[in-house]
Amino acid sequence: GATAPNMQWHVLEEIVGSALHRTRGVLMGHHITTRIPPDLPLLYIDGLLIEQLLINLLENAAKYTPAGTSVSISANIDSGYLRLVVCDDGPGIPEGMEERIFEKFYRATQLPDDGRGSGLGLAICRAIAKVHQGTITVSRRSGDLSTNSETGSGLEFLIRIPIARNAPNVPLE
Repeated sequence: GATAPNMQWHVLEEIVGSALHRTRGVLMGHHITTRIPPDLPLLYIDGLLIEQLLINLLENAAKYTPAGTSVSISANIDSGYLRLVVCDDGPGIPEGMEERIFEKFYRATQLPDDGRGSGLGLAICRAIAKVHQGTITVSRRSGDLSTNSETGSGLEFLIRIPIARNAPNVPLE
């Protein structure tokens, strides 16, 4: 709430591409997939904030999932909302921690503490979603969705942001 978002029309594919470009070093060794329909409307969002939200999620996925596992980003429109989903095949989080991981300074890691991270990344993600009148939630994926069952079932982060009623529909080629 300290600053007003810089709302402008953006193409989601460009924001996702920029986030992936900025995290390419930490994601090296992971299999990355994206599924973004070409007919998504333009989004009236703060592009830098949404990019930062994605960067935080991708950096967490890289930090807490072993090399060789998958990270995916997908999007679709559902009932007037953008549904942006980031999934990984990592160890997941303990049951019951789904809300707690969004608290400031909380870290629910099952990996040895390597000193990285302050526990603010997911709290920032929640604040970014909220400033867009949206939400972010996390759920544990069931084992059959995982492409690497040896490492756990992974997490699914769901970001829901309302679509502007006057959103231009500019198909990507």
